[in-house]
Amino acid sequence: MSLVAIGGHFPANAQDAAAAQKLNVELNSLTPSQKGCMMSFVAENELSAPISKVSFELAFFNEKNAVDRVTVLDFRELPIGKKRVRQFDMPNVKCDTVSRIIINDTPVCEGPGAGECMKGLATRSALSVAFEG
Repeated sequence: MSLVAIGGHFPANAQDAAAAQKLNVELNSLTPSQKGCMMSFVAENELSAPISKVSFELAFFNEKNAVDRVTVLDFRELPIGKKRVRQFDMPNVKCDTVSRIIINDTPVCEGPGAGECMKGLATRSALSVAFEG
């Protein structure tokens, strides 16, 4: 019986370890700019390996909840355990009309952590604007 209990314990630990490995991306701010809207994101790699280059394909929804545009943003390198702030000035976007942002895909995910970018993705928003993965 003790072997069954011990054997049953290992998968839970493996699941806990896998659940802890995330690529966190937070929508932190939307600030009006001369071009349109400056979008700030905070990313932290909690995966088991560094990412040397990653980009995300994002879909932006307007106040009518219709897709306004889809674009790819280059988040560059994301070392393990380091928070990185990435800012993107989106031309012809009015911050107050952005209702939701969805990460569709990771067209680029390179380095030892390649392949984990979308699978380990965890999104959150510091704003009232929804941010989903």
